[in-house]
Amino acid sequence: MILVDTGVWIDYFGGIRTPQTDWLDDHLAVRRFLVGDLVLAEVLQGCRTDRQFDTLHAALDRFRLLSIVDGQVAVAAARHYRTLRALGITIRKTIDTLIATRCIIADIPLLYGDRDFDPFVQHLGLRSAMQLPAH
Repeated sequence: MILVDTGVWIDYFGGIRTPQTDWLDDHLAVRRFLVGDLVLAEVLQGCRTDRQFDTLHAALDRFRLLSIVDGQVAVAAARHYRTLRALGITIRKTIDTLIATRCIIADIPLLYGDRDFDPFVQHLGLRSAMQLPAH
């Protein structure tokens, strides 16, 4: 199972080619993917029309939904943020810290294009889907 971050879904559905969307496209038929509840909310809140909302909701609804935040994740995310801050790294969005932490705790690789996740890979054990062995 692989969790896909918001930015990758937005680029993918927007037809924007990136290394991450190409990777997603290449692996959709051979790997299992998750949609985080917070990711679902972020993707859908960016829809401009009801039709786009319904289309994206239907497309994402075929994947298993993963709850991102609970008490354990909230506390661990705060610790992760503080650890990175002590290293001189500031993560810009709390939601990224929560997503990375859920993935770290559950040992779920994350497909992302947002550089804010790199310190979680480098210092805290987040697994990048882009670094997984070929399937």
